[in-house]
Amino acid sequence: MSSVFDCRDEAQLLAGMRHARQAIARGELVVVPTDTVYGLAADAFSPAAVQRLLDAKGRGRSQPPPVLVSGRPMLSALVEEVPDAVERLVEEFWPGGLTIVLPAQPSLSWDLGDTRGTVAVRMPDRRVTLELLADTGPLAVSSANLTGQRAAVSSIDAEAMLGESVSVYLDDGASFTGIASTIVDATSLVARGADAAPGRVRILREGAVEREDLARVLGDLLEPEADADGAA
Repeated sequence: MSSVFDCRDEAQLLAGMRHARQAIARGELVVVPTDTVYGLAADAFSPAAVQRLLDAKGRGRSQPPPVLVSGRPMLSALVEEVPDAVERLVEEFWPGGLTIVLPAQPSLSWDLGDTRGTVAVRMPDRRVTLELLADTGPLAVSSANLTGQRAAVSSIDAEAMLGESVSVYLDDGASFTGIASTIVDATSLVARGADAAPGRVRILREGAVEREDLARVLGDLLEPEADADGAA
């Protein structure tokens, strides 16, 4: 049976965090608040837990979940390299609504799905979730909804869609924005040899962080927007 904890109540917050940590350790699913929408979380290093997450959403392995981290050190442990331009993005937009795709650290033993050797990483701007991440380590987290339905902006919305597939719901009120994170692909910035041409950052999904703000930080390293005919 699922448990719901109101994290705005200090006593329920402490109990909820304890139950959430235990659920993650058992390979179960937890719904957590973020600054964008509510997320469905699982242990990123448990293939069975990640598969449980995909199954709960009705999603296949071709749509691997992003990974939430508690900060820059956890990011460095998950990716092959953090280019200077990504450092600037992290400094400007984390914690916040920017997900960054980079080549994953090849030594990691995990299975997020068909990632093609990459990982999408974000640091959320929500105290409850950051504290949970500090205790559990990286969490595979996707929006807390069934695939094809609207993302949940409250734990009630999430519970209505996901029900008993989730062990613990951490309710922290309405989501701050209800707007999903912007996703950028920075994989081409990672050096692939001495003669490799410098790459650019490509926007995969527009969301909480606007193109103009990315351009201010990245300058010419941001791939130009395509026109109506598909040309840059």
